[in-house]
Amino acid sequence: MKQPYNTTIYNTALYLRLSRDDELQGESGSIQNQRMMFRQYATEHGLTVVDEYIEM
Repeated sequence: MKQPYNTTIYNTALYLRLSRDDELQGESGSIQNQRMMFRQYATEHGLTVVDEYIEM
């Protein structure tokens, strides 16, 4: 995405955590839902997601 002149770019990373209720299922819908919500938030607030961390 092209940034306007003289604009600050904010880089961020996502931290996704699997709940205990889902831990036996691997990367569950919980992780997918978190990823979707966080990426939408980042887009709406002009944040650039540079990495993603998942705790299972």
